Amino acid sequence: MNLILFQRDDCHLCDLALDVLASAGAPDFESLFIDGDAALEARYGARVPVLRCGDSGVELDWPFDAARLARFLAR
Repeated sequence: MNLILFQRDDCHLCDLALDVLASAGAPDFESLFIDGDAALEARYGARVPVLRCGDSGVELDWPFDAARLARFLAR
């Protein structure tokens, strides 16, 4: 599974999402910072953090907890 976490620098919500991912034992993922990328900021600016499955394109918007993350990963 190819996972990407879209986030911003100095983002408290992103830090919370990282905590959930770590505590839930999520598989490896790529962190992609949207700062400075106009297209990514337009798409994700108000939504970060967003976890995206690169294989299917399905996205999980914040807020999410371990249970919601598990359902997302089981897809």
